[in-house]
Amino acid sequence: MIHTLTLNPSVDYIVELDEIIVGGLNRMQHDTKFPGGKGINVSRVLNRMDVESKALGFVGGFTGDYIVDCLNRDNIKTDFVKIADDTRINVKIKSETETEINAKGPAISERNYEELINNIRNLSKEDLLVLAGSIPSTLPETTYEELVKICSENGTAFVVDAEGELLKKVLPYEPFLIKPNHHELGEIFNAEFTSAEEVIPYGQKLVEIGAQNVIVSLAGKGAVLISNEAAYIASVPKGEVKSSVGAGDSMVAGFLAAYEKNKNIEKAFKYSVAAGSATAFSLGLCTKEKAEELLSQVSIKKISLKGEI
Repeated sequence: MIHTLTLNPSVDYIVELDEIIVGGLNRMQHDTKFPGGKGINVSRVLNRMDVESKALGFVGGFTGDYIVDCLNRDNIKTDFVKIADDTRINVKIKSETETEINAKGPAISERNYEELINNIRNLSKEDLLVLAGSIPSTLPETTYEELVKICSENGTAFVVDAEGELLKKVLPYEPFLIKPNHHELGEIFNAEFTSAEEVIPYGQKLVEIGAQNVIVSLAGKGAVLISNEAAYIASVPKGEVKSSVGAGDSMVAGFLAAYEKNKNIEKAFKYSVAAGSATAFSLGLCTKEKAEELLSQVSIKKISLKGEI
């Protein structure tokens, strides 16, 4: 089974209004709230694509209860560690521009962390773990390394969607998939990219260090998948970008959903791009129908590591 891990989940509160009057009274036109966090987003999209998963992480207080209730109502399994403090609330304001106010998050005790570690130890070679997002300040900086080391010992495949040093440190444990965007890849190698082709040599370096598959998203310029055998460049569908929130998580979920069904890397990548675009073109996470509607607009160019095939 696929398990998703969100160490610092949130209740995301979305507020929509025409303009923000700084220092004055603002009245929202619409508001909504839903469970937030990268791993939780992956579980929610997998669920919409008819793939079962179980959401792991830390939750606490009335906000934590809200997250569990929402996921359970959608028939998404959960196995969160209960903590003393309230799960954070993140506010996202949609006006002339999009503004986010993210809370720091609750404290995680050593006992809480040990309980999570025991949960990860129970995973087997039949499971896959998705580690997504940041590490709370009260947890060790080595948290991801410790958890993927357990996965490696158990034969549990794992996916990592994180930034910078977090990503670099897990590579020797051979993640099944990592998904930096082009900015994150640029930060790792102190480089800038203006095209998909420029990304390939740097993706190859990540494969050489240990990653089995690397997806790099370049927003409107497409996406690239680099594996041991080849590289694949994908075009992206045309459409109005309504929100970038959750697009990367949808790419991860789309890849895993398709790979679960056909075990084909190229087809999984194509579906990944369609799912990410479907979320970008929506106010909220994509649906299976919207992703499949865009699938025909995604073209894939396969390139060997020595030249075009």
